[in-house]
Amino acid sequence: MSRDRDRRSGRNGARNSSADRPGDDQVPVQRGPNPPRRADNTSSADSRLGSLPGPIGSLFGPRWAVARRELGSLRSEKTIVLALAIQLVIAGFSSFLVVGLVSLYDPGSAEGYGAEIVIVGEDADDVQQLRALADERDGLEPSVAGDRDEAIQAFDDGQFEAILEVTRDAENRLVVGVTAADDGLETTLLVVQLQDLLEALEHEERVANVDALDAPPLSVPAETEASPYVEFTYTVLVPLLLFLPVFISGSIVVDSLIEERSRGTLELLRVSPLSLVDVADAKLLAIAALAPLQAAAWLVLLAVNGTGIASPTALVVLVSALALLVTAAGTAIALVAPDRRQAQIGYSVGIVAALVIATLLPEHPANTVAKFAIGSPTATTWLSLVGYCLVAVVVFLGVRAGITRLDTDSL
Repeated sequence: MSRDRDRRSGRNGARNSSADRPGDDQVPVQRGPNPPRRADNTSSADSRLGSLPGPIGSLFGPRWAVARRELGSLRSEKTIVLALAIQLVIAGFSSFLVVGLVSLYDPGSAEGYGAEIVIVGEDADDVQQLRALADERDGLEPSVAGDRDEAIQAFDDGQFEAILEVTRDAENRLVVGVTAADDGLETTLLVVQLQDLLEALEHEERVANVDALDAPPLSVPAETEASPYVEFTYTVLVPLLLFLPVFISGSIVVDSLIEERSRGTLELLRVSPLSLVDVADAKLLAIAALAPLQAAAWLVLLAVNGTGIASPTALVVLVSALALLVTAAGTAIALVAPDRRQAQIGYSVGIVAALVIATLLPEHPANTVAKFAIGSPTATTWLSLVGYCLVAVVVFLGVRAGITRLDTDSL
């Protein structure tokens, strides 16, 4: 019983001691916010997502955080970094690389290259005239055969790559027949060289027969020396550097969203103050913005290397529109495709289909780039630029509307 009294007295003593503290019943219990906030009055969730001051922060802060996270993750993608490095080397050293690339694009520009051709004809003067013109052309090594049968036999034995037979028709007009082997790419390149030779022969014939014209021909400006690399630079190199960032941006968006879905991190992003549309916007716009930045950098490097760009602003706008279009399409594919393999196949097939459709346009996108770069845009060129911008905006808004109707539980 003494123990019971002691326990009761102990409890009473504890109650009495707590009652002795003045005003303890009137002091409210202070509880922290849930989730806890930092000293700068931002929640831990806000700190993880990133914040911007004022109403702009409440609207764009979380989106900017997702975009920053997306851009930061690209540093670990070795394939993307390698692709950017390759483009940087091409743009930075274009004045050196273009010489070697042009040699592949136009082998006649390389020293030491020569296609063996044989010339045969009834009139010795016509044969010698054509041979003299062929000797002046780089990449052609002409020979003369005694008769047609001899030339055909040598051609069949593989000694020559083409036969040029010179004749005159009933009206004394010069006619040149060409026989070449059907060997694919080599024959195609040879035909290009022979076309240049025959154009020179035609010019000489016209000059020689100018007195036979009923009216004097119009005077044309004299030929000026031009770089042999201009055509390749503006029709191949510049479009290549501007279109590669667009295609890479679309591939990045597809990989990013598919990876978020496969890892389940897309669900975590949806728990944040962002909706699925906001998450897609942040990723899409962040990656799409990389393409015009890369394009601007490449154009600057090309200008430093001596390749003048007449309308850089129009080219950057064009790349921005195409990047928005491709990344929006990539976002739609990534959210609909069941896995990474299907998404990449769908994206690749879509790009190929777009390239095929581009050939049906009034002006191919590569021609649009070349005309803006060289400074000769036409009305069709400007209309094409406006059309790309409008299509990009429509597709972007259409993808956003489609995401709002998407069953997010199926992702």
